[in-house]
Amino acid sequence: MISKKLLLSILCLSACLLTQAQNGLDSVIVEKYYVSDANDSAASIGTLPVGSVTYRIYLDMQPSYKFQMAYGNANHPLTINTTTSFFNNEDRGAITPSYTKNQSKNNTVMLDSWLSAGAACVGTFGVLKSADDGVANVVNADGILANTNPAAGIPLTTQDGFLTVTGRTPGVFGTLGIDSAISVFDAISQMGNSFTITNGAWYCLAGAMGPDTVSNKILIAQITTEGTFSFQLNIQIGTPSGGTENYVASNPTMYNGQMEITIPSLTYTSVNIDTTSIQTQEINDDVITIYPNPSNGLYTLNIKSSNLKSQVNNYCKIYDIFGNIVMEKRIENFSLLLNDRIDLTPMAKGIYFAELSINGLKRMIRLIKD
Repeated sequence: MISKKLLLSILCLSACLLTQAQNGLDSVIVEKYYVSDANDSAASIGTLPVGSVTYRIYLDMQPSYKFQMAYGNANHPLTINTTTSFFNNEDRGAITPSYTKNQSKNNTVMLDSWLSAGAACVGTFGVLKSADDGVANVVNADGILANTNPAAGIPLTTQDGFLTVTGRTPGVFGTLGIDSAISVFDAISQMGNSFTITNGAWYCLAGAMGPDTVSNKILIAQITTEGTFSFQLNIQIGTPSGGTENYVASNPTMYNGQMEITIPSLTYTSVNIDTTSIQTQEINDDVITIYPNPSNGLYTLNIKSSNLKSQVNNYCKIYDIFGNIVMEKRIENFSLLLNDRIDLTPMAKGIYFAELSINGLKRMIRLIKD
């Protein structure tokens, strides 16, 4: 058996030999994967509150870099927290996605909370839904996981974020010194709300890359909770030349002979989007239009209202597919007709969501930027 001290030494062996600049980890991406509705809650094996959000955490690395471990120590505790509890599916739920793709068709197994080194299930990579090819999409045997809440972007019924790559498999998942802490993600529903590492790691000893080795995004965790979700991570990656780089959320120090580096996205707190049913009965296509759609990023917002209640918080908010607000403006002081401009030209191409709140009623409009 490899001792804890020896294994950490193996993982960090070449770090002390290198002094090159650290630049292999571009960012950490948090994807809002799914928002659970009443049908999901009723069919779940384990308590799944309505409005629970499933988040996926990805590392965005440069080509040929490899995820080696997510770790915590006395200088840099690693934490994953929620203000309520983590959802753990009690049918095939586990600390890592050890169910097969065929088994993922049942109840709410796909929403289980776990840690990973690239896999979303056995032999299958987890990818951003926007990067999924839509082939062999999971069809839920219980007729659930079909919510199209725009807060979660692309529906699972369209692109499920599971990708099989011929000749390649996800990294082999391992843990070190975290058996007690990681039990919070085991197959007991609502077991706890905090995962903290101060002397251990989850890892892939050989290093792991994403399914597309050029864009090289690798899934390292999936968390489902109805509460405010937050984390603080520390990551070690392997370089193409055989060295290592270490990234921390705060308080960088010398680590095995080289200076750690901080990046802002290693710390995250969820933006809570209203996941209740959006009222639309008094806000329809005759009242609100945004055009052209798709566009190159310039849209016209047209609102007709003969009874604008100025004392109400009327607004337009634009979200990206991860639920981050990229633009926000108040709507006030117009008579009958408003024509305003939405400018997303500085933003990346893709899908956005415009949330309109007029007279206390809301409508969500999907925008496409070419």
